[in-house]
Amino acid sequence: MGTIKLNRVKVYAYHGCLIEEGQIGSDYLVDLKIKTDLIKPAVTDNLSDTVDYVHLNKIIKEEMAQRSKLLEHVCDRILNRSLSEILQITKAKVTVRKINPPIGGDVASVGVTMTKKR
Repeated sequence: MGTIKLNRVKVYAYHGCLIEEGQIGSDYLVDLKIKTDLIKPAVTDNLSDTVDYVHLNKIIKEEMAQRSKLLEHVCDRILNRSLSEILQITKAKVTVRKINPPIGGDVASVGVTMTKKR
């Protein structure tokens, strides 16, 4: 078993419950960590034997582009797509952080982390 990570994928998106958040948008950082068997690709050196992080990045960007009120909803969509499209994944963990959230204080970010496994 092994781990593949995408760290701090920066995306501009329009999530949030406030009308302004859907109009103005903001920066987000996404971390995705997946568990999979890395023994075969370590030996074969073939991309087809592993989980392609380009595919994972595409899932993140496409799901972040779909507006949601809650970060929980976005996390769930990223996890569901990752597990349904990439059968080698046994477990996935995603964190979505909104940078400089409009919550009336000096807060660097807010975030949600969720995990799913087969």
